[in-house]
Amino acid sequence: MRDRILHAQRLVLLTHSSPDADAVGSLLAMASLCRRLGRAPVAMATGDHAVPDNLRFLDGALGLTNVDDQAIIDADLLIFMDCSDPSRLGPLYYRLQPEFERRRDCINIDHHVTNDRFGSLNLVVPAAAATSEIVTRIYQSLDMGIEPGEATTLLAGIYGDTLGLRTPSTTPSTLRVSAELIEAGGDVDTVVDYLFRLKPFSTIALWGEALSHVQWRGALIWTAIYPEMLAKTGATRAEGEGIVNFLAGALGARAACLLYLEPWGWRVSLRSLADDVDVAWLAKRHGGGGHTRAAGCRLEPGEAQRERFLDDIAAQLGPAPDHAITVSSGDEPV
Repeated sequence: MRDRILHAQRLVLLTHSSPDADAVGSLLAMASLCRRLGRAPVAMATGDHAVPDNLRFLDGALGLTNVDDQAIIDADLLIFMDCSDPSRLGPLYYRLQPEFERRRDCINIDHHVTNDRFGSLNLVVPAAAATSEIVTRIYQSLDMGIEPGEATTLLAGIYGDTLGLRTPSTTPSTLRVSAELIEAGGDVDTVVDYLFRLKPFSTIALWGEALSHVQWRGALIWTAIYPEMLAKTGATRAEGEGIVNFLAGALGARAACLLYLEPWGWRVSLRSLADDVDVAWLAKRHGGGGHTRAAGCRLEPGEAQRERFLDDIAAQLGPAPDHAITVSSGDEPV
C-alpha cells in the first residue's frame, strides 16, 4: 500500500455519502498519513459533499465539502475509505459512474462484512470495529508516530461507530487502540462532547417529530423523516442519525428502522440488538449491506416501495411483541 501511494502523482481520497464519524475520521487520518509520506491528495470528498455539523471540529473536515470532478477523472490512485462498494458514494458515484467503473489503481480500506473487494488492493477487516481502527494499525505498521490531532480524528471514528465503545463490535483490540490514541494525545472529552453530549435545538425538535410517528410493523419498530419535518425544525438529515439506535433499544423490538424520504427515493438505516438478527443480511435482500447490528440500503421512491420493504423485514423478524402498537395507514404522517 505504501508503495502505491508513493508512486501516485494524482491521489484522491473518497468516502460514502451521508458520512458518519468513522467515514470522516478515517478519511482525514488517511489523508494526513499520505501527506506525511510526501503524497498530498489532490482532492478528498464525501460522496454528497456534506459533513455533519458535529464533525466539523475535526481538522480538515470542511475540505471534504468541495470536490473537483476533474481531479477524480484525472486521478491515478483512488483510495476509498469505509465504503463497502463504490455506489456508497451516492450522488458522486452516479454523476461519474463511468469513471468509477473503468480500470485503474484503487485502494479499498473498510471494515464492513458486506464489502465486495472492489479495489485493486483491498484492506478489509470485518473484525475491526471501525475503519479508523484499521487506519490506526496502518500508522503503527509503518512506524509512524500519531500526532495529537490525528489521534483525536481516529478516536472520533472509533467512538462514532461503537457509540462510545458500547457496541458488541467493540473488541479488546478496539479498547487497546483507543487507549493508545488517548496516550498519543487524542482529546476524548471533545470527541464525546461533539458526538454524544452537545445537540442544537433543531436536533431535539427533529427527534420529537420523528419519535411522535413511531410505529410497529410486527417485531420491527420504525419511523421516517420527511422533508416537511426538516423544514419545520430547521434540522439537517444528519441530525436524525441517532434516532435508529435509540429505537433499537425498545423492549420487544427485534430490529429498528429509520427511513429518510429523499428526492430519489428512500434511504434506510437498520439496527438490532438481538443476537439472532443480522440486519446486514436483511439490507442485502434490498441491495444494501453493512454490519450484523447496523446496516442500510436504498429504496425506489413511493409509499408502495416503503410498504413492501417494511412488510418484508417484519416477515423475516417473526411475530410482533405482545405490547406492539399497530397503526393504520390512515394514521401515518404525510
